[in-house]
Amino acid sequence: MTPSVPRLNRLLAIMKKLRAAVGSRRRKQASSQERREKHGLSNSQTKPFLPDGPWCTPYAGTTLEFPEASAGLTRQQEEVVLQASVSPYHLFRDTAEVTVFRESLLSWYDREKRDLPWRRRAEGEVDLDRRAYAVWVSEVMLQQTQVATVIDYYTRWMQKWPTLQDLASASLEEVNQLWAGLGYYSRGRRLQEGARKVVEELGGHVPGTAETLQRLLPGVGRYTAGAIASIAFGQVTGVVDGNVIRVLCRVRGIGADPSSTLVSQQLWSLAQQLVDPARPGDFNQAAMELGATVCTPQHPLCSQCPVQSLCRARQRVEWEQLVASQSLPGSPDVEECALNTGQCRLCAPPTQPWDQTLGVANFPRKASRRPPREECSATCVLEQPKALGGARILLVQRPKSGLLAGLWEFPSVTVDPSGEHQRKALLQELQNWAGPLPATRLQHFGQVVHTFSHIKLTYQVYGLALEGQVPVTVTPPGARWLTREEFHTAAVSTAMKKVFRVYEGQQPGTYKSHKRSQVSTPSSRKKPSPGQQVLDSFFRPHSPTDVSKLNSVAQ
Repeated sequence: MTPSVPRLNRLLAIMKKLRAAVGSRRRKQASSQERREKHGLSNSQTKPFLPDGPWCTPYAGTTLEFPEASAGLTRQQEEVVLQASVSPYHLFRDTAEVTVFRESLLSWYDREKRDLPWRRRAEGEVDLDRRAYAVWVSEVMLQQTQVATVIDYYTRWMQKWPTLQDLASASLEEVNQLWAGLGYYSRGRRLQEGARKVVEELGGHVPGTAETLQRLLPGVGRYTAGAIASIAFGQVTGVVDGNVIRVLCRVRGIGADPSSTLVSQQLWSLAQQLVDPARPGDFNQAAMELGATVCTPQHPLCSQCPVQSLCRARQRVEWEQLVASQSLPGSPDVEECALNTGQCRLCAPPTQPWDQTLGVANFPRKASRRPPREECSATCVLEQPKALGGARILLVQRPKSGLLAGLWEFPSVTVDPSGEHQRKALLQELQNWAGPLPATRLQHFGQVVHTFSHIKLTYQVYGLALEGQVPVTVTPPGARWLTREEFHTAAVSTAMKKVFRVYEGQQPGTYKSHKRSQVSTPSSRKKPSPGQQVLDSFFRPHSPTDVSKLNSVAQ
């Protein structure tokens, strides 16, 4: 399609501005050279690592003066504008650099890559749809979750549902139950929705390109689509996740907020430029592996990095160390990355000066995030300790949408943090599920603080034990009575497990978990001495019932 005249005019205006900026840069370089000669300094003395110094050249950032210039352009035209307005400092200047980066990274990956179950499964699977499914599951689980945590979940998932057809036929309750504790629960639900769509609408075949994966499958974004397409189908497409962002920002000295639109576009452009056409899946995994194991957020292992010779952040550190260790006449003459029109949008803003203590971790700087909003909830463990068939606790199901959708929890109500009318509101909620209850037995045991991605939720933990051997009869829809053992395998959130640990810790003759982080109780007594513990244990009465409960829970 031929671009319209207004679009061409905008492009021409951009290029004209860039030519003027380049001329300004050359005049500044000439002036800088005169000052160096006046001080008797050579280029090598002031700029030992890069001819243009360890910062980007001053004609970057031109688009600041006319950010509306790219409005209405096609994606390809926007790419032209972006590349034209970015300093070569932030780019790979020739194919030789790109080739060195690819070969060095892949050679390192072949030697050092971790042995992970999803890699073994994908490498050994000849069926493309099964291979894509294996990659898909791993990529969804690995979002916002550490590898060490995912390994066990992934293994159990693939044992239970080894194919897309198996997952598509599972119930949401089963999916939530296996996903419980992994967090970000909507991921599991969308993964199953995607599996059902493949089976029911796409003939059982996973789309083979990043574009169609992202367009057709629920919950599959740009990164996940690129990972599946490159690893499972060999499509030459780059990927950008948190690890890749860190690697690219350091290698090309990008200090601006990586979540901004312009920086994000540049990172995707770099990823696409670098991906190896012969081994795209391995290359993308290598880039992520480098960020996860070597180019880490804090304390990166630069000496073990296979691409350190191409790293702008490393060069900047060496430059700063040289300046700090030598007394040069006057200040080193370094070209700044800014026009009179503003700051380079790929460099760190002036409000974030170089921090000598961070080293390469200056790149990228973390964007300021809003603190999670704070909420308070009162929740109660309602138990029938003497019910026929064993003690039972009441769980109710959350709504099918929203936070923790479809999971099970103890009856809860949102309350004011001040605690006013807390007990009354909670008792009313309990009676909605279980009928009339003795209000005097509602006990407050402590609180649990659990932070979700955007909510810091404080649970006020209550307990209420019903006396007598009340038979477990019909319960309202959306409620169920479970044994303690059943609770631990049910589809409940980590927050509810924390709540139950507080409740268990206040009950005589029950197992007390040692994982008490972010948990507090009304009692703040000091732990008794070892001798006192022996005496307490000797004089505390023990019944066979208590012992059997202890054994059953401990198992």
